[in-house]
Amino acid sequence: MIPNARVVALPVNPASASITRPLLPQMQAAARTLGLELHILQASEESEIESAFARFAQLGAEGLVVGSEPFFNSRNAQLGTLALRYGVPTISQSREFADAGGLASYGGSVTESPRLTGHYAGRILKGEKPANLPVQQSTKIELIINLKTRRSSASRFRFRCPVAPTS
Repeated sequence: MIPNARVVALPVNPASASITRPLLPQMQAAARTLGLELHILQASEESEIESAFARFAQLGAEGLVVGSEPFFNSRNAQLGTLALRYGVPTISQSREFADAGGLASYGGSVTESPRLTGHYAGRILKGEKPANLPVQQSTKIELIINLKTRRSSASRFRFRCPVAPTS
């Protein structure tokens, strides 16, 4: 979406080291593969989230990726509002983030996983043993683009959006 971006940022919650620590090497490797410089912005309290957005501009970052961490997932409205206020092209895995004003979300369907869970529960209630059931995960992935945010950000940032805005 931002083809000329060279610097991106990733907010992480240092209080969730068990979630964050295993993902950071993967994120850094992906950034290197794409020729991107990745800055890690730490925030473990609500007040630190706004500071991270302010620091984003100081770093000259051109995009922000919000990872799948419960601290950030529970603050989609705050993140969406700050992304709009600071004019930061931001993507998250959570559809609620895009609904709250973020530019885009890309992640598993919010309806697919509960459907799979219900299917499993039904099979167990009919007598199947959980140990005999195959492991499954949602394969339905959604790309959600907030067109209102795209329109307001297009004048501040040069990015390419795969969906043309409609009225």
